[in-house]
Amino acid sequence: MRENPVIENILSRRSVCAFRDEPVAREDLEAVVACGQWAPSANNRQEWTFVVVDDRARIARLSAVVREALGRDAYDMYGPAAIVIVAHEKGAPFGREDDGCAMQSMMLAAHSLGLGSVWINQLQGICDEPAVRAELDALGVPATSEVHGVCALGHAAAEGTAHDRKSRVVWA
Repeated sequence: MRENPVIENILSRRSVCAFRDEPVAREDLEAVVACGQWAPSANNRQEWTFVVVDDRARIARLSAVVREALGRDAYDMYGPAAIVIVAHEKGAPFGREDDGCAMQSMMLAAHSLGLGSVWINQLQGICDEPAVRAELDALGVPATSEVHGVCALGHAAAEGTAHDRKSRVVWA
């Protein structure tokens, strides 16, 4: 297989589920979000809203309302130093797909900068729960939006684990 720095970055990225208590530099967060903004979108609509939260207390409040809505004891979004919420208008054509492209681009950018990341999808379907919506409103997520992904970011406390690939490849 051919290799280059981009392919190496893609193949070496892992989900990180434990973060050190160390802030992420503003310039790194700006680069990560810019990569999300430059991700492909259907018909080049670019309809995302990116909400960057680098205040651990605010992340903890969001985690608490998500934990309550899901009924999951001790849920804490893995305790990241920062998150990037990717939101799209409810029912937007290809919104979920566009958000997936943005999330992947941000996670690859984070990895290239030496940061750990993990995709959090727990907000899907609960954005309009009253406590969750109140917290999303307080963070600046438009009331007409739904969240398909949250990119949790930080300095990894432990390396992510590589798992065997299960997908099939068919050459026709």
